[in-house]
Amino acid sequence: MKLFVGLGNPGTKYAANRHNIGFMALDRIASEHGFAPWRSKFQGSMTEGRIGREKLVLLKPGTFMNLSGQSVGEALRFYKLELADLVVFHDELDLAPGKLRLKQGGGHAGHNGLRSIHAHAGPDYARVRLGIGHPGHKDRVSAYVLSDFAKSDQDWLDALLQGIADGAGALAQGDGARFSNMVALRTTPQRKSSSDKPAPDAPKPEPARQTAPKDDPAPIETRTPLQRLMDRFK
Repeated sequence: MKLFVGLGNPGTKYAANRHNIGFMALDRIASEHGFAPWRSKFQGSMTEGRIGREKLVLLKPGTFMNLSGQSVGEALRFYKLELADLVVFHDELDLAPGKLRLKQGGGHAGHNGLRSIHAHAGPDYARVRLGIGHPGHKDRVSAYVLSDFAKSDQDWLDALLQGIADGAGALAQGDGARFSNMVALRTTPQRKSSSDKPAPDAPKPEPARQTAPKDDPAPIETRTPLQRLMDRFK
């Protein structure tokens, strides 16, 4: 069994925020793979289901971002799971919008949700870093992550979330490379090879012009009547 955790803030006020992309990822997985209805547990919302033979628990902490570790720690203890069984989906300022990177262990890089999980469970878990871009200055970060995605973000956001749902089974099996490839199939425009391009139209030869045959002119008679008469008796 694997525990997938999405980070965000609870409530409709925050539902479309950039900071809530982790919640969005879990919602798409649950929807695409027919998981059970969400229910309240572990100080948050959780659901269970299977993708192939892999059993998954999806958890959206309801404690607000800064206290996410309380909910995650409770779920880990209930299911008797190790940190190796935990995968956390979270927003990443240092990645361009629509980019995704997997990371195993490491620091929290100032992310308050990860900081809380470190404090309650430890750092040795897998993270799915979901790029939302950076506002350009650190003083603008708080307002940026707590604002909704723009309409212009919807295409890449939908492609990213669908790719995550496509590859969720591979991620649950521990195949990070296959998971990343399946996401890339959704998020990376496919380049056409030169063989796919139609050959330029070859110039069409002009049809040969048909000319009407000219009648041979009648030969001009130069013999005298006496010579023509003598020809008859040859």
